[in-house]
Amino acid sequence: MALGWMSALKLVPWGQVIESTPQILQGARKLMNRGEQQQAQQPPAAVRHEGTSEQLAGLQRQVAQLQEEQRASAVLIRSLAEQNAQVVRTVDALRARSRWLTGACSLLGVVTIALLVWVLSR
Repeated sequence: MALGWMSALKLVPWGQVIESTPQILQGARKLMNRGEQQQAQQPPAAVRHEGTSEQLAGLQRQVAQLQEEQRASAVLIRSLAEQNAQVVRTVDALRARSRWLTGACSLLGVVTIALLVWVLSR
């Protein structure tokens, strides 16, 4: 079983994973920082007639910020999904190779036993 995991780890394109890691971490940090900044901000004041245009502008900024965060989240999720798909493809390839190897070993075992019987019968 350990040999199978070692083979799976060898098949993973680690160069691409390592190249993508800083971007994923940077995106995650941005999302975390934005969340912390929003928690630190005070909620908008109660609606008053004299400051409604300012409040409206503030709400529009918040909506724009939320939309940007949603885009950043989508990019991060897409990147993680692509990496996950690549890992799944690699594991599937490993599974197919494992089946082939099992069949080849079984055939080799049968041939070895047949040769042993043939040698002993002479």
